[in-house]
Amino acid sequence: MLNIPVINLLKDTKHRLHLEMLTGKPGLAKKIVIPRIQKPGLALTGDSSNLHPGRVQIFGRAEMEYLSTLTSQKMKNVLAAIGKIDIACIIITRGAVAPKPLLDLCRDNAFPLMRTKLLTSTFVNRMTRFLEESLAATTCIHGVLLDVFGVGILLVGKSGIGKSECALDLILRGHRLVADDIVNIRKRPPSSLFGAGSEIIKFHMEIRGLGIINIRDLFGISAVRDRKVIEMVVELMEWDPEIEYDRLGIDEQRYSILDVQLPLVQLPVRPGRNLSAIIEVAARNHLLKLGGHHSAQRFQDKLTEHIMLDGQKKNVWGQLE
Repeated sequence: MLNIPVINLLKDTKHRLHLEMLTGKPGLAKKIVIPRIQKPGLALTGDSSNLHPGRVQIFGRAEMEYLSTLTSQKMKNVLAAIGKIDIACIIITRGAVAPKPLLDLCRDNAFPLMRTKLLTSTFVNRMTRFLEESLAATTCIHGVLLDVFGVGILLVGKSGIGKSECALDLILRGHRLVADDIVNIRKRPPSSLFGAGSEIIKFHMEIRGLGIINIRDLFGISAVRDRKVIEMVVELMEWDPEIEYDRLGIDEQRYSILDVQLPLVQLPVRPGRNLSAIIEVAARNHLLKLGGHHSAQRFQDKLTEHIMLDGQKKNVWGQLE
């Protein structure tokens, strides 16, 4: 199960959470396992059945105002019920002052208690983005990721098959490089895959016989982009005369990454084949399919209709004879 320690909330600078530690520091190693925050709600009335372990609890203005209406003993009883659940941490928004029973609960149970000056709605939005990014499934794939006519195409194939050379030709045709050699892939719920390059070799490409080149320096900022949604996979394969390659495109193949099924196009590599042009056509064809126009299927439907009409004509002539 994917998880992150609570201390990562304090370390984060990208999402501007503006958190300060109040108490419960020994619990910073606790794990956050759910990429959604939770407001205690009914738990403050004594019903803690809906609280989930490993989840961040947010105390906004409504929660703090309700606690302020309780007597000290009633507040201790309510918070004691919350303390029986192994929650990840508690965060107070709007810079509100934490009541002593809450401070005592978090200190005694090693629950990290933090506070932010942000409004509850603002903090929840930023926190949700942080958790979605931090708890997203990730992987690395050896290949090249390109933006071709707005379609994110991942080129895969064994080393030396010509992926980088094919990508370079596509860049010369005006398309954009996202990553070469190492593609870092992150899954966004429910089924979107975002690919990006490694920070160390970002925008660089290795061409055998030429060496390492920087695409952004050579062709300008318009020839690269930081990340792209992966929409299809093109696999370059060595030509094998014994294999019967798909010539109609009726049966669509799939390529699985992080349990997401992507359209797969397998292109046999052979001298004289213009792979970059074929990939451009594959991207255009993918866009047509998204628009509801499946060329191969329409061709098959017309062929089937023609065969059926031809058979009917033959039956008529046979009856006349």
